[in-house]
Amino acid sequence: MAEKEPGKEPKDGELSETARQMRAAEPYIAAVWKLVGGAVVGVLGGYFLDKGLGTGPWGLLGLSLVGISAGFYGFLHEMARLGKRKR
Repeated sequence: MAEKEPGKEPKDGELSETARQMRAAEPYIAAVWKLVGGAVVGVLGGYFLDKGLGTGPWGLLGLSLVGISAGFYGFLHEMARLGKRKR
């Protein structure tokens, strides 16, 4: 078996079935991480903003909505891009 060059991606024919499935699922996993990441960043940002400024739940509510909206936008944008790529 020939040694693979460092930093060189193997071709699909050289991958196991599991590796091929993981490679096919990667764009969808990335899209979900955009959705989750936006929500988490918004919630944490709002929590720490409220904690630092003592503004009650308003920073948490506001930044949660912003984070969820941004995550949802990123998710939909990624799904639209994937839909165009499959055609």
